[in-house]
Amino acid sequence: MSNSINQDFKPLGLIKFAFPSIIMMVFMSLYTIIDGFFVSRFVGSNALSALNIAFPPISVLIAFGTMLATGGSAIVATQLGEGKKKEALSNFSFLVVAGIAISIILSVIILMFPTNISLMLGASDVLLDDCNTYMVTAFLFAPFSMLQGLFQSFFVTAGRPKLGLVLTVFAGIANAILDFVFIAIFQMGIFGAALATGIGQMIPSVCGIIFFFSKKGDVYFTKFKCNFKVLAKACLNGSSEMVTNLSYAVTTVAFNIILMQLAGEAGVAAISILLYAQFLFMSLFLGFSIGVAPVISFQYGAEEFKKLRRVYKTSVWFIVISSVVITILSYATADIIVQLFVKDDINACKLALNGFLIFATSFLFCGFNIFSSAMFTALSDGKTSAVISFTRTFVFIMAALLILPLIWGVTGVWLAIPAAEFITLFLAIFYNKIKIIPLINQKSKL
Repeated sequence: MSNSINQDFKPLGLIKFAFPSIIMMVFMSLYTIIDGFFVSRFVGSNALSALNIAFPPISVLIAFGTMLATGGSAIVATQLGEGKKKEALSNFSFLVVAGIAISIILSVIILMFPTNISLMLGASDVLLDDCNTYMVTAFLFAPFSMLQGLFQSFFVTAGRPKLGLVLTVFAGIANAILDFVFIAIFQMGIFGAALATGIGQMIPSVCGIIFFFSKKGDVYFTKFKCNFKVLAKACLNGSSEMVTNLSYAVTTVAFNIILMQLAGEAGVAAISILLYAQFLFMSLFLGFSIGVAPVISFQYGAEEFKKLRRVYKTSVWFIVISSVVITILSYATADIIVQLFVKDDINACKLALNGFLIFATSFLFCGFNIFSSAMFTALSDGKTSAVISFTRTFVFIMAALLILPLIWGVTGVWLAIPAAEFITLFLAIFYNKIKIIPLINQKSKL
């Protein structure tokens, strides 16, 4: 194995190594944001609401892909650090095949019951057809969506984060161009948005398949055994990331139902904009965590605790500083972001802007929470990682949604995520103190 992730990273070196993953995650988040922009501008705010209602099943697909990607890459990177390359390559190949199988199963379910699922998610009669159209079209490309998520992490493990970045940038550009062509020129509506996203996902997926068959990186396809113990371990280890996406799907449904009752379709359009902003600003934390995770796993497997300690300290300082910067930036750009989506819908625009100024507080706290969960995943402590993710993305948010709107109405809805992130911060600090700090302070092996 090359020394790409087996380095004594200095602060700037670590940030430089993680930078391609950060940019890659930004472009990944732009898939959904670009769809929302063109749909809201050229189809209308109701179509934007429909897109948001149809998105939770897609989050479930992403949840499985992220679980296998993060949990599997931690296993593969750790085995590489232990010198078990043949076993690592076999497990990598098997996990990719397992991911494709899961995506096909989910697609069949969605394609059989689209209307039932849309109604369950809270679609009104006005939004039902658009919900069905987006969801069905998106799941025709489910295997490509799964592969894109898997390769996003394994490109880093293979020591080729820049390749992942380049492919994701091309995919994002293709998605934006196709959105313009399908929606603005050919007026294909929400179907065009889903089609553009699916075609964009094919670029990193197909190129990733070619790359991993070429055997040019540290990780590549080989003959494999169906090791279901490894699959279970990857699922358990990556369960926190799966929980995050599944919880996001459930809480999005809850947001949509509550806001439909309190503010109608305009309320759903407003929360769509806030969630797009969350995608964009949180992508920096997610990308950094994905970028440093294989380094952490490798150094943990090699018992290089001195190197691990330096990576941890650099990561925490990066997260703290970037959290402050992102929060300031989000406040400064709030009006611009809202105007991009709902310029002509005064009610939705007012709701979104008021909500954004409250919602943006969450960016102060979420970075450390996200990194902490990823750190435990990289250390193969999936249980602790899952506890942090589950409480952050589901328990505390749902509790806030049950209580705060009863007191402050719509304002209580906007407060739900900042409150959940703030409470989770104390839980994350607690687990860091009792588990990570003692671990990294061990002496490295001779």
